[in-house]
Amino acid sequence: MKKFAIFAAASGAALALAACGSSDNASSDAQADTVEMPADEALVNPAIEPPAAEVVEDAASDAAQDAQDAASSAEAAAADAQAAADAVAADTPAN
Repeated sequence: MKKFAIFAAASGAALALAACGSSDNASSDAQADTVEMPADEALVNPAIEPPAAEVVEDAASDAAQDAQDAASSAEAAAADAQAAADAVAADTPAN
């Protein structure tokens, strides 16, 4: 019975995967969706401008604050873990 269930699931998965793909002409070659250009053209007009210094400073400030928040959260978690360990040790009878 278990083999039948596995076979039924595998068959259903195979049919679902087969139904997902569609093509009007199965003999047509696949075409890439990327657009390529020579390196010289890409360097002449860069599409991405470097970020302004203010943006970089704000991001650095935000990252520093996030790091401080993470450190304080880690310290709080360590203190909670120590308190829990102490509570367990106090409740456990010594042999």
